Amino acid sequence: MFAKYIVFNNATIRETARYYGYSKSTVHNDISKKLRKINSVLYEEVRVILQNNFFEKHIRGGLATKNKYEKNKSL
Repeated sequence: MFAKYIVFNNATIRETARYYGYSKSTVHNDISKKLRKINSVLYEEVRVILQNNFFEKHIRGGLATKNKYEKNKSL
């Protein structure tokens, strides 16, 4: 369930947890531990997406900070 959502939506663990109403820890444990044993092919697809998200998170964080200060500046 989590893995298919991540693959189809190119989603992060945080987005997936918010969508399903679970904690990030639950989603992460299901993806990293349980999925590997259940479906290794799907696990590899998810791993690639999550690794890409990990490499891009500093960019998204910087953009969020920039937008926050631009929004406050206009007030």
